[in-house]
Amino acid sequence: MQVQPYVFFNGRCEEAMKFYGEKLGAEVLFQMRFKDAPPSTGQTMPPGNEEKIMHTTFRIGATELMASDGDCNSASPRPAGFSLSLTADDVPSAEKYFNALAEGGSVMMPWQATFWSNGFGMVADKFGIPWMVTVPHEGA
Repeated sequence: MQVQPYVFFNGRCEEAMKFYGEKLGAEVLFQMRFKDAPPSTGQTMPPGNEEKIMHTTFRIGATELMASDGDCNSASPRPAGFSLSLTADDVPSAEKYFNALAEGGSVMMPWQATFWSNGFGMVADKFGIPWMVTVPHEGA
């Protein structure tokens, strides 16, 4: 069994893939646009959304995630009830990722050493996706 996060970007999926590619080294493995869906699916999108992403699979590090533009409604509520956790190999890398994700986003807990880690911070990126960035505590 495998459980994978599926993230909806409400019309900003392509922008998100580019952002994660630049900031985290994300690699798109598969992508399909709404215009590529067969007409028999019953999927109807408002005109002008044909180029939006119906589905994409992408990899960050060793993790594969899936995403979509969803219903392409930018007024849809921001994601809630989850957080993506990024564990880096060392403090400098983790802090770099934290700062990159914070660009245009909102810091919920500043980057800092904690009693459980030599570095930890929480941020919602510019797409509203919440992240916890950490580095394993030495000796852990």
